[in-house]
Amino acid sequence: MIRITLVSRMFTTGRQSFRAAGLVGLLLGSAALVGCGLQKDVDVELPAYPAQLVVEAYLENGQAPRITVTESVDYLAAPTPQVPTDVTATLTLPDGRREVLKFVPGQDKRTGKAYTHIGTRILAAQPGQTFSLELTDTKGRRVTGSAIVPVLVPIDTVEWVFNDKPEAERRAYVLTRFLDPATPFDYYRFQIHRRRVNNDPEVEYTVEDRLSNGTEYTLGTGYDFKRNDTLVVSLYHLDRPYFQFLQSVQDARNANGNPFGQPSAIKSTIEGGLGVFTVLSYQRRSVIVR
Repeated sequence: MIRITLVSRMFTTGRQSFRAAGLVGLLLGSAALVGCGLQKDVDVELPAYPAQLVVEAYLENGQAPRITVTESVDYLAAPTPQVPTDVTATLTLPDGRREVLKFVPGQDKRTGKAYTHIGTRILAAQPGQTFSLELTDTKGRRVTGSAIVPVLVPIDTVEWVFNDKPEAERRAYVLTRFLDPATPFDYYRFQIHRRRVNNDPEVEYTVEDRLSNGTEYTLGTGYDFKRNDTLVVSLYHLDRPYFQFLQSVQDARNANGNPFGQPSAIKSTIEGGLGVFTVLSYQRRSVIVR
């Protein structure tokens, strides 16, 4: 339950009067109002939603499968991850073999991401192959998803250009070029990290080839980098469900806390729960800006 405050106030300027009414604040965050006005507190009962399984699963060629399974919480609850311990995670490989992933929570030192389940076999993922995931628990919940391995799109060149400011203020922008395949509906995620990929990226955005299919693409940055910066440039080739998931996450972030923003729901790539299951296809280049 939350409490909102309805306020009605009359402002008079010359011969004109303006009446404003609105939502002023939550019970724990309402501000003190100055001036004459009427106030009424209204209790709003929030509907109860059952907790759903939330999964993040990013498979990679040449790596053991690692996935993260948590539970959703109420919107106003503390943002503390809830990790169920009774979830069985089964990965189906392209040849039909099924592998039950072990529940061994840990952290991937290579990426810095936490995981709850891990496989024992190194994946061999080829473009066009399909992987499937199934999650079940003792409460009867079931989550399923499948993903096709995208074709690898290689980076052609990475270059940079400095501005003409004095050396202490000199910065460079980075350009990354690649050839988009002739097939329509290709989607990309572009990232630049400093030194290593287990930090938050300095640059990150997604693009699609709707207007320039089959041509050379150039993705760039602002004047963000200093001389001798070590950068890791990553170009991901995405399938459409993962691209839509990333777009919806960004839209939800932009709308959160914005009174003028349009609410946005997360477009999961799985059924029966929330989250994403995909196979990553990417190339990286490490460069030193000189």
